[in-house]
Amino acid sequence: MGIHYDYKSTKGNKLMEKQAKREKKLAEKKAKRLAKEGPKKEGEKTPKLDPNKPISLDFLTNPNKE
Repeated sequence: MGIHYDYKSTKGNKLMEKQAKREKKLAEKKAKRLAKEGPKKEGEKTPKLDPNKPISLDFLTNPNKE
């Protein structure tokens, strides 16, 4: 038997360690990405088009004119 004798008995532990390592790595990547992006700005919204208002040529050529 030798080297493979304890494979089945330690398989579950090794899988849990691998999963924990993978989750830790993903959490670190996410934290790094969020730190790089900075805080999210919720006040920054694009103006929505009114479905009842027709789109004019003036709106298409100069959308910032209000």
